[in-house]
Amino acid sequence: MKLGIIPENILERIVLALGIAPTPMADTHVAFMLARTIMVATKAGIFEALASTPLPAEDVIIKTHTHPKATRKLLNTLVHLGYLRYTHHLYALTPLARKWLLQDSPHSLYDKMLFQFTEWKLVEHYEEYIKTGQPIHIHQTFDQQQWDAYQRGMRSVASTSAWEIAKRTPIPKKAKDMLDIGGSHGYYSVALCRRHPTLRSVILDLPEAVVYAEKILEKEQIGNRVQHRAGNVLTEDLGQAQWDVIFMAGLIHHFDEVTNRQLANKIALALKPGGLYIIQDFIMKDQPKKGDHLGALLDLFFAATSESGTWPLAEITQWQQEAGLTPKKTVWLRTIPGHAQVIAMKPIE
Repeated sequence: MKLGIIPENILERIVLALGIAPTPMADTHVAFMLARTIMVATKAGIFEALASTPLPAEDVIIKTHTHPKATRKLLNTLVHLGYLRYTHHLYALTPLARKWLLQDSPHSLYDKMLFQFTEWKLVEHYEEYIKTGQPIHIHQTFDQQQWDAYQRGMRSVASTSAWEIAKRTPIPKKAKDMLDIGGSHGYYSVALCRRHPTLRSVILDLPEAVVYAEKILEKEQIGNRVQHRAGNVLTEDLGQAQWDVIFMAGLIHHFDEVTNRQLANKIALALKPGGLYIIQDFIMKDQPKKGDHLGALLDLFFAATSESGTWPLAEITQWQQEAGLTPKKTVWLRTIPGHAQVIAMKPIE
């Protein structure tokens, strides 16, 4: 996925093609102003105030308890950005805002917008990171409020792709027991279990995460088919030949190479013959080249805030092979650009 300047007329296309447009300004000053505007509007309750009906600015101000002049500036900016419409002195939500930014929308990114205030501070560590190479290690430094926001934010992101993951993850027909490592909010497990009636899942995650993730999982009302187990996968006993599927999404970018290799061996031992080890994550390009902004930016972000960053497909597959597993067809997700499921099976003896 590429982010950048979008020309609106032929003159702007020419200016962009000739290299006259000050692209770095759009990539930095314009980008961070746009991001902060949407985040603040979400936090201030602007979109929620307009959820039921279009309103004049005065009514939005009363509902949100915000400053009159400042709020009018914000409302007008959101119209320009395509999140609100303005007709006959009334502000109304566009489909874009209604789908993604209302709390009760099934596609809501509301909690992710709020967690981004924490992420905003995290990227301030980049200057120190490039000097020292030392990451922040967010899982060791988050306070309780940040853990709560983190779980809710990740759950909202999961809503954008869970339906595809449930549909395209190759769960074996007779599979009953799945271990979801680092599954936090549990929404991927919930989606998979709803699609596969015989499947049940145990979510193994850090105790700090489970405290808040359990409350999120309860809202899915899926009973004991999806349960949490507090623990660290690096030290927990996963058993032997116990699981039909071991699913691990968004976790390998937190671990270095040695840890990922050791974990693959541990998981291979825990799988039943014919069981699958499914690694779902962003995949690093073999060589850097222009494009894939999202993948590249997340590689740096994960490295600065955790441990390693994203990994190439060949290296991930090698960990699985060295653990005695047989690679299967990689599933490239359409709802998350650059995201894939790297799948390997434990041989049937």
